Amino acid sequence: MIQLKSLNQRMALYMLLPVAILLFGMGFAGFIYAKKSLLQQWGEATTLKLQRAAHHVDMRLSAPKELLKVFHKTADKPYAHYVQEAIIEQLKEIDSVARVSLAWMDKQSERYNHMGHVQNGHRGTPHHAMKKGSAMMRFHQAGLLGVTPPTYDSLIENETVSLISQLKDEGGQTVGKLEVVLRFDTLIDIDDSGWWENQKAFLVDNDGKVITGTTSKARRQLGENNNTLELETLKALKEKPFGTIFDQGHPPSEVIGFYRLKEAPWTLVIVAPGKEILSPITSFRFYYSLTGVVFIFFIILLIRWVIGRTVSSIKDVSSAAERIAKGQFSTSLPVKTRDEVGELTQSFNTMMIQLKERMKLKRELDLAMEVQQNLLPKSDPKIEGLDIAGKSEYCDETGGDYYDFLNIGERKNGKVGVVVGDVSGHGIPSALLMATARASLRQRSQLSDDIASIISDVNVQLAKDVEDSGRYMTMFLLSINLIDRSLEWVRAGHDPALLYDPNTDKFHELKGPGFALGVDQEWRYEANKKSGFAKGQIILLGTDGIWEARNREGKMFGKEPIYEIVRQNPDLSAKEIVDAIFSELTRFQGDGKREDDITLVVIKNDLDY
Repeated sequence: MIQLKSLNQRMALYMLLPVAILLFGMGFAGFIYAKKSLLQQWGEATTLKLQRAAHHVDMRLSAPKELLKVFHKTADKPYAHYVQEAIIEQLKEIDSVARVSLAWMDKQSERYNHMGHVQNGHRGTPHHAMKKGSAMMRFHQAGLLGVTPPTYDSLIENETVSLISQLKDEGGQTVGKLEVVLRFDTLIDIDDSGWWENQKAFLVDNDGKVITGTTSKARRQLGENNNTLELETLKALKEKPFGTIFDQGHPPSEVIGFYRLKEAPWTLVIVAPGKEILSPITSFRFYYSLTGVVFIFFIILLIRWVIGRTVSSIKDVSSAAERIAKGQFSTSLPVKTRDEVGELTQSFNTMMIQLKERMKLKRELDLAMEVQQNLLPKSDPKIEGLDIAGKSEYCDETGGDYYDFLNIGERKNGKVGVVVGDVSGHGIPSALLMATARASLRQRSQLSDDIASIISDVNVQLAKDVEDSGRYMTMFLLSINLIDRSLEWVRAGHDPALLYDPNTDKFHELKGPGFALGVDQEWRYEANKKSGFAKGQIILLGTDGIWEARNREGKMFGKEPIYEIVRQNPDLSAKEIVDAIFSELTRFQGDGKREDDITLVVIKNDLDY
């Protein structure tokens, strides 16, 4: 399959190919229509020409025929011989009549006795003259036998045809014969009339016998050479008075038109070559093809010009995009047009400005993330008797989760502080509030070991900073006394810490009252205490981003998986437990998007005393 890699190739194919197909289809359909129209027009024109030529022949035959019909009507009429002589005189005055012959039957010899031959005076000297007043025999009825085929007449030294009437008595016996001889060349002169326009033409009888024609080669019969077209014409002229027959091929090699005479049993036939008839459409096809090629050429040039401008603008955008990908924010691209490409360029310029600002913001966010990451413990603390590990992951570059390890009060008092906090929301505002809380908490924890007072003072400071902003922070501060193995904690709206005792295989929540920080600066927090922090017990402090995490199906992770991991792995180190819980959470969420920050601190008692 051809792969179109460039926009030039695709647009040339998708625009030029349909245009070429359309032009070809229109030209082909126009050629077919024009060919049919020309053939039909030729057939109609030829039929009219043949009809006109046949009409001339019929007119020349109809005059003597009409006089013969009048002669027939004189049968058994008194004084008929005067009328008959007048009719014969009129017949001889017709230009095409060569002679008139009247003969009566001799009953004894059963032969005709000619009354005389009346030959047209201006066409030659009469052989026998019929005198006026010659005796006429009476007849009862008469009938015209028809027109005889052309024969050579030695009297006039030319071909003639005859109109013969038989005269009969009351018993139907032939008593006489009236013959009107006409010169054939005066009826139809196929060589000089020119109605065929230099095409082959014939005069044939009803059986297809050629009476005369325009070809130099003598023809006797239509279809004598088994010509399919002539055989079809011979069949057609027996079935209908006129018509047009087309030969096979495109265009047909020959076309024949024919028209039957009314006054004689003859048919005029004209044969024309198909190429000559269709020469106008052939010329049209040539010029149409030439015009189509030129038209397509100019279309290609136009497409190349339009596409060239479009592609040039798109290449400028592409080159600018490559520079932006390398961090090179150059000047804006010039908008050259007002079309879609111009809109694309304008949108690209707007995008470049916004992208430049976003890149600047991204660098600032990266710096903020770096700063915030430095605010979290760089490593887990090494404290004799305790195994502590913590981890925090943000869903954005910066977040609001916080954990830290503190020295509560004076040094060497045996107290270790662990704090976990969660600021509402995400991003830069949450990160700033988390940094403020960390600084305040670190400073205040060094002045006193009263964790309730520490949290209360931090709350007063945060409440002043976030008033009217709607922001707050939950926090859980745990103080571990390594000397008497006691626990002391303050809950500031945070989820209770979890205490697991592997000896009893039970979890206990380190609960207690308390609002979130920043809500009410007058609130005084209270410390909660528990003694008997035994060897092997495990404490977990985390944010709700862990157990409220959901997968793609919307199912919540919950705390049960955490319980199960701790129960199944109480001998693991604190760091290994943290990693196991994070791995299970990642597996649970799959490729689902994380919606909240997650933080977890695990404290394991390894005291030997």
